[in-house]
Amino acid sequence: MDEDLPVRLSGLRKRFGTSVALEGVSLTIEPGEVFGYLGPNGAGKTTTIRILLGMLRPSSGTARVFGLDSWRESVAVHRLVGYVPGESALYRRLTGRQHIDYFAHLRHREDDARGAVLAADLDLDLDRPAGALSRGNRQKLSIVLALMSEPRLLILDEPTSGLDPLVQQAFHAMLRSHTERGGSVLFSSHVLGEVQRVADRIGVIRLGQLIAVERLDELRAKSLHRVRASFVDPVPVDRFSALPGLQGLVVTDRTLQCSAPQWALDGLLKRVAEHSVEDFECAEADLDESFMSYYAREATDAS
Repeated sequence: MDEDLPVRLSGLRKRFGTSVALEGVSLTIEPGEVFGYLGPNGAGKTTTIRILLGMLRPSSGTARVFGLDSWRESVAVHRLVGYVPGESALYRRLTGRQHIDYFAHLRHREDDARGAVLAADLDLDLDRPAGALSRGNRQKLSIVLALMSEPRLLILDEPTSGLDPLVQQAFHAMLRSHTERGGSVLFSSHVLGEVQRVADRIGVIRLGQLIAVERLDELRAKSLHRVRASFVDPVPVDRFSALPGLQGLVVTDRTLQCSAPQWALDGLLKRVAEHSVEDFECAEADLDESFMSYYAREATDAS
């Protein structure tokens, strides 16, 4: 039932005049899941979020939050969602504590105590005006305001921008606590490294099109390995160029260098073993590198 799904996008399209921002995006987010929404700046991530929050009307298709239409029932949607925007929108003259009081009053909830606890966890001074806070501290306050009402769905647009590594760890712990209580998270970012620490699944968006949705462990299975081999005697390049899956293959005289996904390693190793090997190295690449290679390949296939 749609009422049980935190997010369901069906054939979502958005055009601004002749410019296409989203083209047929369909995905769901499950209860208790952190969904990483990945793509470069301008890919359509923020447009998707604004449609989910009822800030933009889709050109066609539907966006639902717990079964509610994001455009026609936006007020009801807002009661279920906590939102951290890419750029904090705060009242410059109000202190953090006054922000907490104001937002608690708007929601008719007594969230003051929880807001203070979250602020302490993030080492945030609540007695300074927002206008006097650094970018990182403004982001902390936005996180506190989004989390303090214990929303069923968190929508995060580049939420760790400006946060130092220790604060990021505290924030990730908050997300784990949120999902353990049954909440869900849409985590939008252009940086895989921060998403991989908390996400269960990722969706990759390019030029408004969703080109891949995968579990993070499945993406890791496609991770690249950097391979380097030195041979006793010269080897012909055509012995390796026909092998499937190899990327960046360079064979010069008695050395070989390339990147290969896990599934291509067996064939590569068998071919290497046909020659007298002097040295051999194989190391798994960072997930960022694997993702970018995968993303680039999907982008080429889609164009």
